[in-house]
Amino acid sequence: MGFDPWDAAFVADPYPAYRELREQGRALWWEATGQWLVPHYADVSALLRDRRLGRTYLHRFSHEEFGREAPPPGHEPFHVLNENGLLDLEDPAHARVRRLVSKAFTPRTVEQLAPAVDRLAGELVGQLLADGGGDLLTVVAEPLPVAVIAELLGVPEADRALLRPWSADICGMYELRPDEETARRAVRASVEFSAYLRELIAERRKEPGEDLISGLIAAHDDEGRLSEQEMISTCVLLLNAGHEATVNTTVNGWWALFRHPEQLASLDSQKLSTAVDELMRYDTPLQLFERWVLDDIRIGDTLIPRGAEVALLFGSANRDPARFDRPDTLDLVRDDNPHLSFGAGIHYCLGAPLARRELTASFGALLADGVPPLKLVREPRWRDGYVIRGLDELLVEF
Repeated sequence: MGFDPWDAAFVADPYPAYRELREQGRALWWEATGQWLVPHYADVSALLRDRRLGRTYLHRFSHEEFGREAPPPGHEPFHVLNENGLLDLEDPAHARVRRLVSKAFTPRTVEQLAPAVDRLAGELVGQLLADGGGDLLTVVAEPLPVAVIAELLGVPEADRALLRPWSADICGMYELRPDEETARRAVRASVEFSAYLRELIAERRKEPGEDLISGLIAAHDDEGRLSEQEMISTCVLLLNAGHEATVNTTVNGWWALFRHPEQLASLDSQKLSTAVDELMRYDTPLQLFERWVLDDIRIGDTLIPRGAEVALLFGSANRDPARFDRPDTLDLVRDDNPHLSFGAGIHYCLGAPLARRELTASFGALLADGVPPLKLVREPRWRDGYVIRGLDELLVEF
């Protein structure tokens, strides 16, 4: 069917294969990973909100009851970290943790970070300008969200270089069929990152500050407080989800703009918020999101039984002509744009406002008056990996 996440040509341009999938049906069995592929916008949007599906099944079933094997014992540090974060919790635990995290991570938190975000974006673009160009990925796209999350959490500047490698190793486990070496790196990063955060939390208990970790320690309601593991998992999720998508939207977005010079020429600071959403729709950084089927569901004429897994194809949904006019056209002033790149339902991205703020800051700094236009040096390569899809580099000059 043309859908092959391990093929470099498919990763570079999956959209023709998505078109074929949408023509073939609403739920398609894919033997390679034992999943049902769901390519249509209406179905993906509905299933993200459907409580008959879940990011986990362990709140209702054991592995044996659900017909699944337990993960290898050696992978436990990764799974403990992952399963206590918002992304993989289900109600009632999800509602409790999200409520408490929301007490610390408020819209006011994002507003207070805005000057730091703008300053950091300006400094990074200034460095790129001083060098006459370079790799937009490593000079601007990666450092900005990592620095912002570190600032948010109160991670000392001397320790910030640790964060990106930990995050990259952990996120390797979100790809399809990760191998044992990927799992080994993810486990090691989980252990090291958790130990680091445990020490940082202990310091903040003694001397609270204005950072998010201090806020998470203080957050409470009638049902109590976050456990230490829930705080650790929340901090790791904020870093992983809070920068992987932003990094890839930045470089994938600039690659799209270079291929659409007329759109780039028309872009100015007044249109940035609309443009950022369109760039996220046009080439979404998260291509696939998985859900377990907790109770039998029907998608069109297909009955999908409890115990199955569905792969919701965000990249395909965001290019579905049934929902988007001219879906394969990049239109930076598109005003009807309910893309699914931040998810939907109870797992809608908590950090979406911060991600948008970072993206408008970095694009704005590169498009600011006095900054010469960017020019592509050479066509980029795509990084290995499909679920979290991004470029290996993006070399530019002014």
